Amino acid sequence: MSDIKRVCVFASSCNYLDESFYNTAEEFGDLLGKAGYDMVYGGSSLGLMWACAKKVKENGCQIIGVMPEKLHNMGVNTEECVELHITPCMRSRKAKMDEISDAVVALPGGLGTLEELSEMIVQKQLGYNNKPIVILNTNGLYNNLIEFFNEIIEQKFASKQSRELFYVASTPFEAIQYLKNYIPQNVVVTKEHIYKR
Repeated sequence: MSDIKRVCVFASSCNYLDESFYNTAEEFGDLLGKAGYDMVYGGSSLGLMWACAKKVKENGCQIIGVMPEKLHNMGVNTEECVELHITPCMRSRKAKMDEISDAVVALPGGLGTLEELSEMIVQKQLGYNNKPIVILNTNGLYNNLIEFFNEIIEQKFASKQSRELFYVASTPFEAIQYLKNYIPQNVVVTKEHIYKR
């Protein structure tokens, strides 16, 4: 069994998505809270971020926000966070979220979510962490991204072992089960493994 306490959730802050995305984010947050996991996220009161976070809190677990100063000054944060870390910029925000979490789940999101997810995969590839990384592929949103990842590997821009760095879940239940049963991988970080053909 895994020793996960805090799960970092990357997700959209948009309030104008199809309702099914919010429903699934709420379902995931509900399961996350019932499993006893606290949630680290962007600290927003908007979009899928908040749909997920409010359910975690409703189930008695804590939500911890990490927000860059510029967004905090816009007033998009929620007062419901037990901790709210304000960072100078987006880069330091990602570093803080990484520092205080034990796992990563990417819900549907835009360019920011894609950037956050990609960085965490590379961090794991280079051995800076050994956390479970889950892509929750609601409504098949990430199908093309996963296909692109496979194309990168097929064209040898990344090793075949890169496929093992993250897990794609179709449902919130599947994502939670992966977190519960995660066994840290033996990520080999040598010149031969990283740069081999």
